[in-house]
Amino acid sequence: MSAAAPVRSAGPADGVAASAALLGEQVLRGLDVNAEAGLSSGEAARRRARFGPNAVSSHRARFFPVLWHQLRSPLLGLLLGAAVASFLVGERSDAVIIGVIVAVSVGLGFVNEYRAEKAAEALHSQIRHTTVAVRDGRAVSVDVTALVPGDLVELHLGDIVPADLRLLEVTGLECDESLLTGESLPVDKGTAAVPAGTPLAELSGCALMGTVVRTGGARGVVVSTGARTEFGKIAAGLGTHQLDTEFQVGLRRFSLLLVYVAGALTTSIFVINVALHKPIIDALLFSLAIAVGITPQLLPAVVSTSLAAGSRRMSRRKVLVKRLVCIEDLGDVDVLFTDKTGTLTLGRIDYMRAVPVGADGPDTVLRWGLLCTENAARDERDVGGNPLDQALWRSPAAAGERAALAGYTSLAVLPFDHERRMVSVLVRDTAGVSTLVTKGAPESILERCADVPAAARDALAAEFAAGNRVIAVATRPGVAGSGQIRPADENGLQLAGLLVFLDPPKPDAAAALSRLAALGISVKVVTGDNAAVAAKVCHDLGLGGGEAMTGAEVDALDDTRLAEAITSTTVFARVSPEAKARIVHAQRRSGGGVSFLGDGVNDALALHAADVGISVESATDVAKDAADVILLEKDLDVLADGVAEGRRIFANTIKYVLMGTSSNFGNMFSAASASLFLSFLPMLPSQILLNNLLYDTSQLAIPTDNVDEEQLHKPSHWDIAFIRRFMICFGPLSSVFDFITFGVMLWVFHSGPAQFRSGWFVESLATQTLVIFAIRTRRIPFFRSHPSLPLTLSALGVVTVGTLLPATPLAHTLGFQPLPGAFFATLVGMIIAYLVLIEVGKRLFYGAAASTVPAPPRYGALRHLRRRAAYFSTAARQRAAASGTPRPASPRNVAQRFAPSSPPAGSRPPGRPQ
Repeated sequence: MSAAAPVRSAGPADGVAASAALLGEQVLRGLDVNAEAGLSSGEAARRRARFGPNAVSSHRARFFPVLWHQLRSPLLGLLLGAAVASFLVGERSDAVIIGVIVAVSVGLGFVNEYRAEKAAEALHSQIRHTTVAVRDGRAVSVDVTALVPGDLVELHLGDIVPADLRLLEVTGLECDESLLTGESLPVDKGTAAVPAGTPLAELSGCALMGTVVRTGGARGVVVSTGARTEFGKIAAGLGTHQLDTEFQVGLRRFSLLLVYVAGALTTSIFVINVALHKPIIDALLFSLAIAVGITPQLLPAVVSTSLAAGSRRMSRRKVLVKRLVCIEDLGDVDVLFTDKTGTLTLGRIDYMRAVPVGADGPDTVLRWGLLCTENAARDERDVGGNPLDQALWRSPAAAGERAALAGYTSLAVLPFDHERRMVSVLVRDTAGVSTLVTKGAPESILERCADVPAAARDALAAEFAAGNRVIAVATRPGVAGSGQIRPADENGLQLAGLLVFLDPPKPDAAAALSRLAALGISVKVVTGDNAAVAAKVCHDLGLGGGEAMTGAEVDALDDTRLAEAITSTTVFARVSPEAKARIVHAQRRSGGGVSFLGDGVNDALALHAADVGISVESATDVAKDAADVILLEKDLDVLADGVAEGRRIFANTIKYVLMGTSSNFGNMFSAASASLFLSFLPMLPSQILLNNLLYDTSQLAIPTDNVDEEQLHKPSHWDIAFIRRFMICFGPLSSVFDFITFGVMLWVFHSGPAQFRSGWFVESLATQTLVIFAIRTRRIPFFRSHPSLPLTLSALGVVTVGTLLPATPLAHTLGFQPLPGAFFATLVGMIIAYLVLIEVGKRLFYGAAASTVPAPPRYGALRHLRRRAAYFSTAARQRAAASGTPRPASPRNVAQRFAPSSPPAGSRPPGRPQ
């Protein structure tokens, strides 16, 4: 067997392990790929047809799961079972009516939820993740799901490794593999082969899908994709279940409340009716109909419709959400931590001048700055993503230095990382003299310099006070050209000078900050820039009044003292990624919703820690992966639009919840009470279900409703105690008029069972439908708060249908009887009195009500795995790995799976799984 054969025959379970034991050249031969030109476009297409997309999960609207979501209600199952029993004992008309009503109800919910799923699918298709691959002899940007075995891939700082790679070229590469191994420290990578059978956690010559490039760069060849990768085998076991947001947690708690209420009513009504010697089937159907009637069956449809419509509006406003429910959480935000560059400032950094130190002139400082870059090609077209380098190269001053730069040769590079905050390059001039050039944050550079004149420190302080961004440049002549630089070499430097850049504030940033303040959102700046620079920008934009704190000061505080300090701090400067996450955690423990807006590698931890992570389309892959919301423009005004939309959706959802629980509870309480003294059922089970169906249908227009301005000025949280109090307070108010209706039908019109049921059906439908106009606002309805036209038409339309039903040919089939004209005059008076009573109740209730702040959501241990799996997802159905569908993995067995059977001597102990 040839050396390349194991690669060709490696199965999904051992592809990366087999390639790690081979030399890079052998892997390339086995995959039939050219080391320089990569795959051709045609060959890549053929391999994708063979191996499928490089994805581990599907994100698409699926017919049967959505339908099952509508059918899985235990109450609906019991109701259908009882209807079948009723059909078998001869009550066939009632059974058919109940079946039709249930089918229509399920159909309404299905149509709306499926439309919302299609909206989410379309939204997901707008969010792309790309990587750099070599095809047809040139580097091109490729969607990560389009990678195939044999693709040559380039890795850079902040990239998420897009597939299982065998590394071919490495420059100071370290990968964070904590997602898979539980190891908290980044792992050094190289190109050397490892012995066969080496544990996956020790495959130093490979980069595993889903891990993150912490420092350095590399080039590698793809050996496994999709479900065949080590990450894919774990992610496949997680299914497509998404993480619960705070809004979903609130919905679940609300549903539990309804289960308790429905269970108590159903059981008691059934027992009482049986004790009164009423037919068991009728008693069972009636009690089940009561349970269904108190449940807002179309709540998922109302929520889904609201979210889908909201996502479309937010997309038009250049805000994309990865999951629809994140819209609700965005409206829950009351503290925003944001970076400075591109958010408060224009983000268009311009090089201003060089400030020399010592005998060198400004041209020399600029030349050293241009030489000190991570990119092999020194021109403005190939600088990469470093905005400061880009600004330096496109400046007019750089054009005059290009002839001088041609005399230097780059020997080695030590890439930038967020701990050192600098980059170093070893260069050699035409005379053969080697010089180490280091460029980075002034604080980091100055502490590594042998002697810094006081004038240099004064000049630096003056630039910071003016709000300018500054990069320090230092050199160390006579360094041996060994071809490798270590961090220890970055000492004993000679300060050459300062490079000064201008990043002015956005003209509209002050207005955007004022708008966020009007929404009740406190904005705090977290930046890697100098504290004085950030404070100056904030002061110019009117975001003052708070103190500035450095990363060193944050590290010196424990969590309790940090939480206290956050309240009085506006700017956090020179903070590490870990410190950013600590700040977010501390704020979350203080209550309320916390969001973090960032676009860099060092923002990922904080984005994950926030209730709502926000990034931008141009952000690094690791930042977009960690974020819940993507802004197509890095603009706080766009973010304010998203927050307002989230609050509007939440407000409309709560309208349905409050109205549905109170009116349904009142009507079902009335039905339960009436069954105690009436010799007949106050309403047939089919009539209860029809009433509930018509009522819910009218509420499908709630997502279009207008929202009062004051409801947008502060976050609204799920408060189950508030909902319960509302239900107990306003439910009996509707029962008062139900009992009045009972009296009118029995003692005024002397109605029999059919006419009694018809009168109560019309009254209950009219009162519980029209009360939306009072409950939808805390203001006086119609005069100071106007409902939307669709909601008005749907409510009035349903009331009209319900009023006419007893007079239609369907009346006999449905068990109705025509009503006398005097009843409708009485009905109008009762509706007016009911709405007036509701207004009085609103004044008393809201005057005494006090909302509580919910506890922060607690996420599961697999949160990061599920989030990363969403990075590698398509709308297509995924193939299972050849070895079969693996079982779901827990953090414990994930870490054990990747950990060596016995740690080698001197190795680091594994960290705790995240």
